Parts: sequence; structure tokens; C-alpha cells
Amino acid sequence: MTKVQTNKQQKEDALLSAAFDIFTTQGINKASISDIVKKAGVAKGTFYLYFTDKYDIRNKLIAKKASTVFSKAIEDLKADSVEGKTLTDTFIFIVNDVLDQFVADKSLLNFISKNLSWGIFKGALTGSTASENDVDFNEVFEFINKSTDMPEKDLEITLYLIVEFVSSTCYSSILYSEPAPIDDIKPYIFSVVRYISENQVKQSDNYKLDLPEEVDYEHVHEKSVQAGNGQ
Repeated sequence: MTKVQTNKQQKEDALLSAAFDIFTTQGINKASISDIVKKAGVAKGTFYLYFTDKYDIRNKLIAKKASTVFSKAIEDLKADSVEGKTLTDTFIFIVNDVLDQFVADKSLLNFISKNLSWGIFKGALTGSTASENDVDFNEVFEFINKSTDMPEKDLEITLYLIVEFVSSTCYSSILYSEPAPIDDIKPYIFSVVRYISENQVKQSDNYKLDLPEEVDYEHVHEKSVQAGNGQ
């Protein structure tokens, strides 16, 4: 990277860091571009070299933060010494790692959970909003899926269900211990993740979600608890 490129990267990083601090303390509605550039220590015109408005920097910041969280979970997974992980084991490992990151940085949870959508999350990993330093979604797919060879679309849908479920259930538990502390909620989260993952049934060279025509929610809950207990 040349000196000019390094300088540009430093300015963009300063703007992103300043925006994160302001968004998490003031909220995006009260935040202004003037606030962001003042905290970043750059001229207002510099802001528009990288972003179109405060919503653009918010989206890119969400994508960057989501990518960072997911990237750390993947790196921790690669470094884990346990061999022979199933797809379900992999999902639960990643979910647990992400939850631990949110517990350690509640401001990050507060920011991401309020703004994250699947489109932004996927954009963080596919390149539509990612930088060259962010994790590559295709590489993530390949690594997660190496033991099952599930079609990419089915894996994406499974990830979507897990991301949406976990992000919607962990917020109150981590921030307010409601309805219970996250350590008490985790077994339930893992049970549902296990149920989602293990209901990907292999048929020939394809996979499909094995759902009954009419969902018996009491039966689903019972099976989820059993799955979480390893039964």
C-alpha cells in the first residue's frame, strides 16, 4: 500500500470510528456529519470523498462491524483443536462465539442489533459493501460447508434463519438479563440452532428443509429441547 493509499485508509477509518462513537452515544437521528468530521479531525469535504450521507456511513459501518464479528468467529473456529465438527457443531460454535463478543462489547450489540438486516450482513461478506480487508462470504461458505457439501442457496437460507433468530433473541438477554441472563438462554438458542441445522436432510446430491405440512409447535419445542440435550 502506497503512502497516499495509507493516508486515505486512515481517514476513512477515522470517520468510521468517529461515526460509531457518535451513533452509539447520540443515535443516528441526532448525529450530524459535522459532529462526525469534527470528532474524526478531518475537513467536511473529506467526508464526501468516502460517503454520500450519514446513512451511507451507517450502512458501511454496520457491514464492517458485522464482518469483523463474523470474521473473528471464523478465525476462532479454524483455530479450535476439536476435529470432525458436524455442520451443526460449526453453527453452534459460531453462534456461541458471536454471543460472547456481544457480551464483551454491549455497545456493539446495541448498534448492530438495531440496524442489521440480512442484506447488509450478506453485503458485508460478499463485497457489495465490504472492503478488501473484510472476510469473503464465498470462503466462509466453503469452510463451513466442507463436511456436508450443501448447495450454497440452502446454506445461505440456513444461515439467514440462524442470524435472524439469534439477533432477535439475544438483545434483551445480554443487555437486561431478560427474560434471563444469556448463559441461561444459550441452551435454548443452541437447541433451536441444532433443530434448524439437523433438519437439513440430504436427498441424493441435494438438501432441503424437512418441514411438516402443518407445524406442531409443541412437538417442535419438545424436539428442540431434546436436541439441545443431545438426545
